Amino acid sequence: MLCFDTAILSRRVTAALIGAALLTGCGFTPVNGPDGTASGLRGQVEAAEPEDRNGFVFVARLEDRLGLPSAAAYTLSYDIDIDQEGVGITQAGDTTRFNLLGRVDYRIQDRVSGRDVTSGKVESFTGFSATGSIVGSISATEDATERLMVILADQLVTELQATAPDWLE
Repeated sequence: MLCFDTAILSRRVTAALIGAALLTGCGFTPVNGPDGTASGLRGQVEAAEPEDRNGFVFVARLEDRLGLPSAAAYTLSYDIDIDQEGVGITQAGDTTRFNLLGRVDYRIQDRVSGRDVTSGKVESFTGFSATGSIVGSISATEDATERLMVILADQLVTELQATAPDWLE
């Protein structure tokens, strides 16, 4: 039987409504909204052609978040680096868990002038278990790598959206 206190629920709903009203009153606008600080970013960044599966997943996620480039004003060059480290070791010396450490160094250039408008790096990690069959370990590695590419692409988009007012024309 599910039992809850209606007074607590009522207070939570009231608090949520007050919070929403405060955000509206302070001029909150979504970063990609019509008046957002990064509204001009959508469809304006064309990433370099991916060279491998990791690059393909990375660029696909960027295009999902930033839109497909159409007469893009900027080009994105990037360098993906992934390292693997064992973090779970049995008494017999077998590694059962790995972390994938990812880093993307990037540079955005104005397509017309060729000048760099922003650059930087994003870093993150993800992990996977290597217990079980060889096929299972390979699958776990590929899944973790794909998740890492999505995380890094999302971090890059967040960074571009946050800095867009400084370089977006």
